[in-house]
Amino acid sequence: MSRVRQIEKLTDNKHLNMYYLKAENRLGGEVNYYVASRAKSIEKMKIKTGDNHPDGVIIYSLYGEKRDKVVLVRQYRYAIDGYIYEFPAGLVDEGETYQEAASREMMEETGLRLEALKLEDMYQKPYYTTIGMTDECCATVYGYAFGEVNSDGLEDTEDLEVVLADREEVRRILREERVAIMCAYMLMHFLEDEQDPFAFLKNH
Repeated sequence: MSRVRQIEKLTDNKHLNMYYLKAENRLGGEVNYYVASRAKSIEKMKIKTGDNHPDGVIIYSLYGEKRDKVVLVRQYRYAIDGYIYEFPAGLVDEGETYQEAASREMMEETGLRLEALKLEDMYQKPYYTTIGMTDECCATVYGYAFGEVNSDGLEDTEDLEVVLADREEVRRILREERVAIMCAYMLMHFLEDEQDPFAFLKNH
């Protein structure tokens, strides 16, 4: 059975840190592995707590009187030194629910108000994002966005443009642009059901 024998914290940053894992594989061989984590200490890593509390929240929201547009951000990311299409998203602050974080992040990143859907946990509970590299979990909040777009709440470190994309623009984005994987999957839902893109949330 594979197992982790020892953990060493390698960095001391505010939002993301690197950890070294000395482990063994299922045959008893030595494994040297590196993990990025939102945890500020070894004790708070999910490998220690066994908890998958949400580190962040992702917001899939529809906009417009006919709810025929989806709210996206075209955001600069250092990992690719370029821009990529994503849903509005952000970290969950300590003492904050992911629903509260979704409303706050939506306002900060886009200037829009969010009316969140009330759903079963299976649709919005935290799921792992890129488990091969990080223990990060993100919850998803679905809903409807209202108001006028503005960038008054953006931090200096955020370089993004809000995009209210109709189906024609979504098709272009999927064909021609870089898109985060979860966002891409959900945009495919948006294209598939023109009457109600959230219909897949109501089938159970």
